[in-house]
Amino acid sequence: MTTATTPHSQELLDQGYTLIGDITTDEEAADALRGFGTLMPQYDGQLRYQVKAAPGFEDRRYSKSTNTILVHTEAPGWNPPPRYLALHCRVQARCGSGHTELADAYAFTASLGEAERLAVHGEGVDWVGHNTGGTGTAGVHRPVVERTPERRDIVRFSYNLLTAGHYDPPVDADVPAEELPLGALGRELAVRAEAFFRAHKVSVLIPENSVLVWDNHRMLHARSSYADARRHLTRYWLSES
Repeated sequence: MTTATTPHSQELLDQGYTLIGDITTDEEAADALRGFGTLMPQYDGQLRYQVKAAPGFEDRRYSKSTNTILVHTEAPGWNPPPRYLALHCRVQARCGSGHTELADAYAFTASLGEAERLAVHGEGVDWVGHNTGGTGTAGVHRPVVERTPERRDIVRFSYNLLTAGHYDPPVDADVPAEELPLGALGRELAVRAEAFFRAHKVSVLIPENSVLVWDNHRMLHARSSYADARRHLTRYWLSES
């Protein structure tokens, strides 16, 4: 649960995300986010990660490319993954794209048939670690949907991992089913999740000087491609207080 009763914390509980305006500096962003949880180090051990296009990633579905990023949750190999994610928009893309897209994973799993629900709750997946530094990067073996002692579900998901065996694969990756973490079942589940996501997603073009916060244990997210390489966001992870 969130640590404060405010309109933003209520939105986060009700719909899984909230948008906070009038945030101009790193310090203001950090202060606003402490109402939801505790800032935590990311893949590189730093509290802030700059989401900005950089040379060398043109053929990958990666945060530092301008390509579409397909449906996933953040850091599924961590135990637990960050509870909340936040993106602080510093420079919005002027091309009309680069949306952050969100959809409710709880609603997706509820839409599955009985056999599929048993699979997402019972079939373990090797969610490998990612990059260096920080706690929890060794990876975990967990189902797509994990029930915690508090009887709250943690959803771990990566379209890329389930269909290409890698979190940031080349855009044209083609991997045989027998080499995938959950085989053909995982590939089919990823395709189903992507179709559900496209039908039910909310697309947010984050305004400059605003912060989008969402529940990473509940919400699937993705990003549309964009052309304006000046786009710049700062990403934060938060653990539960």
